[in-house]
Amino acid sequence: MKFTIVGTGGTGGTIGAYLAQAGNDVTFIARGKHLEAIREKGLTVHTEHRGDILIRPAQAASMDDCHGMPPDVMFVCVKYYSLEDAIAFAKRTAGPDTLIIPILNVFGTGEVMQQQLPGLTCLDGCMYIVAKIQEPGVIVQPNEMLRIIYGFRTGQDERLRSKAEELEKVLRAADIRGHFSEHIHRDAMQKFAFISPMGAAGLYFDAVSEDFQKEGPVRDMFVGLVREVAAVGAAMGLSFEKDLVITGLKLVDSFQPGFRTSMQRDVLAKGPSEFDGLVTRMVELGKRYQVPVPLYTKISAWGKEHHLSLADGCMD
Repeated sequence: MKFTIVGTGGTGGTIGAYLAQAGNDVTFIARGKHLEAIREKGLTVHTEHRGDILIRPAQAASMDDCHGMPPDVMFVCVKYYSLEDAIAFAKRTAGPDTLIIPILNVFGTGEVMQQQLPGLTCLDGCMYIVAKIQEPGVIVQPNEMLRIIYGFRTGQDERLRSKAEELEKVLRAADIRGHFSEHIHRDAMQKFAFISPMGAAGLYFDAVSEDFQKEGPVRDMFVGLVREVAAVGAAMGLSFEKDLVITGLKLVDSFQPGFRTSMQRDVLAKGPSEFDGLVTRMVELGKRYQVPVPLYTKISAWGKEHHLSLADGCMD
């Protein structure tokens, strides 16, 4: 299969490296020094469970200079604040037979993309992974968690269903736990019920993984936020297969010491963050479905005071 990875950070770079190592045609979309390093030295992913993965030479380009035939699959792995750039890129480079799968932290991104990309096929997706850029051209994946879930939304045109089913086999052949889901809204909200509470509580308390792993205000906040997401999900008609609190705590307890979320790292670097997508978004959903979300409301107000929110709302 021919793939384009839009956003070669920890998530996109790891996906692309696994796929390329398995013999697939992969183009990495990156920028700045990271792009320069990949072009010059290839892309390296350091792992503890399977050694180093080195893709050299690697097909790498910026959004502006990427040309060629449309890919079979386009994984969109940018931060939410870069979504408009990714949409413009997809509009120019994807074709009618391209599966566009956003792997973002923010719930409902596929539908947002689809509204702006009529005639193309935008699924919804989510991913479980711990990985980050260590230095330009180098990504570190400290554990073997690597799972991609994707699927069509209810009522969506499923003309490319056979390709979506084939993709699951391609992912698994590349040692990625791919799952073509018939309930992507539920599965994406289940992922959001972890990433959003951890990001929100971690940012609010400036907490690292050890703070979540012991009894105290950080862990209590995390649990409370998960319960608020679960309540909104229930109001949306979603039925979760697992207890979201238990699942979230198991994930938190598996992290190595010193871990911070990507939103924390972005804020510490004084750059844009996904605060609106991960926090403000939940306040909006609470209002829409008439579910109280007092903890999210508290953190949202705190974020606005600290100029972390870029807009009154982030998604319709």
